[in-house]
Amino acid sequence: MEQSVAVFGEALVDDFSSLRVAGGAPFNLARHLAGFGLPVTMVTRIGLDANGALIRDEFRRYRMSDSGLQTGAGEPTGSVHVEVGANGSHRFTIVPDQAYDHIDGEAALAAVQAARPGIFCFGTLAQRDAVSRAALHGLLEQTDAVRFLDLNLRAGHVDEAIVFDSLQQADIVKVNEEELQQLFKWYCHTCPDTVNMECISVDTECRAMMHNFSLSALVVTMGARGALYLSADGAHLADHGTGSSECFVDSVGAGDAFNAVFLLGRLRGWTMERTLARANAFAAASCGYAGAVPQDLSCYARWQDQWAREPNQAAASGSGPA
Repeated sequence: MEQSVAVFGEALVDDFSSLRVAGGAPFNLARHLAGFGLPVTMVTRIGLDANGALIRDEFRRYRMSDSGLQTGAGEPTGSVHVEVGANGSHRFTIVPDQAYDHIDGEAALAAVQAARPGIFCFGTLAQRDAVSRAALHGLLEQTDAVRFLDLNLRAGHVDEAIVFDSLQQADIVKVNEEELQQLFKWYCHTCPDTVNMECISVDTECRAMMHNFSLSALVVTMGARGALYLSADGAHLADHGTGSSECFVDSVGAGDAFNAVFLLGRLRGWTMERTLARANAFAAASCGYAGAVPQDLSCYARWQDQWAREPNQAAASGSGPA
């Protein structure tokens, strides 16, 4: 049996005015991993309301264990109001004081210890309240798993102190370009332009930051321009992706799609070149449907069938299965 993955954080409902869909970066990641057949423990908290029922429906649809799913009576399930721009960009209005801000530490620890994950994933939004932040700290203190941090900064909800602590706790960190620029401002001597992510100044500052926080790897996603991977042992790899989806709908959850295949590749022993190419292709394809995860779960099998047919030496690219 493959190693399991534990994911800590918010499961919420994205409200697009005309449509409500389950979301939250950690929950998007967990669902993708489950779609690819990995055992996943999602540690989160919901309320006894309509939005909570929608979250539970997604647990069932993806056949995910609910061992880490907590319920808080009188606590509203997380909600985010999403505005999608004409160019596919999105603006989030995140509602405060939600159920995922009150994750119980003892119950979370029991679920994660039972799962014995090989990778433990966390972000920063669910740390905005002291209760869930303490629950996360308790898990990090007890786990021997590789710690994957998707920084996922949300203005007004996370301060620098939480980011600093999260970076200290992580082994692998994933950021987008905007988040990398913010980290440069906080923790580096200079703020190099990221237009050319492969220039020496970007590499130098990234490696200084990796050294200061004892990171084993840093992953930077660049949208349609692909992704960059830096490791503590000196690796510097870039994959420039496949561009946008041919039928672009929105980019909500594209980073979560990337993360899922990046972690899948790590667990299944793919080369980093192949992992980046596949993660970029899957993320690009995710922009071709509304919301963060597909309605047709058979797409996960089609992706894995495509990857299984690839020559051993060739890295995956292309737009992927329909």
